[in-house]
Amino acid sequence: MTSHSFPGSWCEIHLDRISRNLELTLGLVPAGRKLCAVLKADAYGHGISHVVPLVQAQGVTCIGITSNAEAFAVRNAGFEGTLMRLRAATPDEIDHALEARVEEQVSSLAIAEKLKALKVAGHWVRAHLALNALGMSRDGLEISTENGRSICKSILDLLAGDIVGICTHFPCNSAENLRSSGKLFQEQVSWIIANSPLERSEILVHAGSSLTLVSDEPVETDMYRCGAILYGILKPELGFQTTMDIKARVVSIGEYPKGASVGYDRACRLGSDRKLACLSIGYANGLRRDISADAAVVLGNCLAPILGKISMNTLVVDVTDVDDVHAGDEALVFGGIEASKTSLAATEQQFRTIMADLYADWGMRNERVFR
Repeated sequence: MTSHSFPGSWCEIHLDRISRNLELTLGLVPAGRKLCAVLKADAYGHGISHVVPLVQAQGVTCIGITSNAEAFAVRNAGFEGTLMRLRAATPDEIDHALEARVEEQVSSLAIAEKLKALKVAGHWVRAHLALNALGMSRDGLEISTENGRSICKSILDLLAGDIVGICTHFPCNSAENLRSSGKLFQEQVSWIIANSPLERSEILVHAGSSLTLVSDEPVETDMYRCGAILYGILKPELGFQTTMDIKARVVSIGEYPKGASVGYDRACRLGSDRKLACLSIGYANGLRRDISADAAVVLGNCLAPILGKISMNTLVVDVTDVDDVHAGDEALVFGGIEASKTSLAATEQQFRTIMADLYADWGMRNERVFR
């Protein structure tokens, strides 16, 4: 039997907007600095194979990923530039990524020894020394301690010739935090350069995300690693546009009396007779089950409030005041031409999380249609 896709819910990906956002981002990067385009989480749910050509078209030569699957997807899309992993990797991950030529993070003696063994065996090795700098405390080396400095020296002894970068990730992008984090990171970089054969001019020292780039606080970094801004979830006032719409269909419409409950656990009761519509999207498609009480979708040109708890593949909206609604109609859950200007904060409030989380969830749980 031949399957013809007719999805109940889907994401519309606007490739032209990604290109425009990238152009605007490059315009914000200070002269002499570089940009790493972050395509982790399958390009924030947008599809690596479709985004890589957009990155290449504007001359970006560095892409950031996290998983091996992402690394090979980038290479399979034809990218030959620098491919950088933005987290620590296990020894097995490193082995399986060799063909993709991934520049790995190193922050432990065990990984340094692993990379050294690969170099001795004749493999291509490039490493970025990842520092914590009293920041995220997840996979960076903390060299503010005596033990940390001792480990750092051992890593440098093993890999000095193969370390091409020193990096950190700022935990907070407020002006005060950026000042203190940036100052500490640069002090630690200076200590490393002074206590190793590394030449500062040959090392890429990088820190800073999209939020760092758009902050009013200048930081010292050779390269910004940006993801969120490419997908239009920051600074709409500068022209950045959202790049993903999520849609579903009306599957049924019914009249329900005052006192009827809506959804599981009778979480909502009707205060009057209402006309309700069921849509073909739910928490399995990336919506939160306990969406906020003021959440709504767009049907036609009208807002239709979401009622009750979200089900696995359906939700219910009040269409009493929506004219001319029929089964099969499209409902806009997020997006549209005004999304960048009016809906970002409201959507994050409704779904109780950040847009990067929503994009990744929606893009990987729903069929994607590329515009």
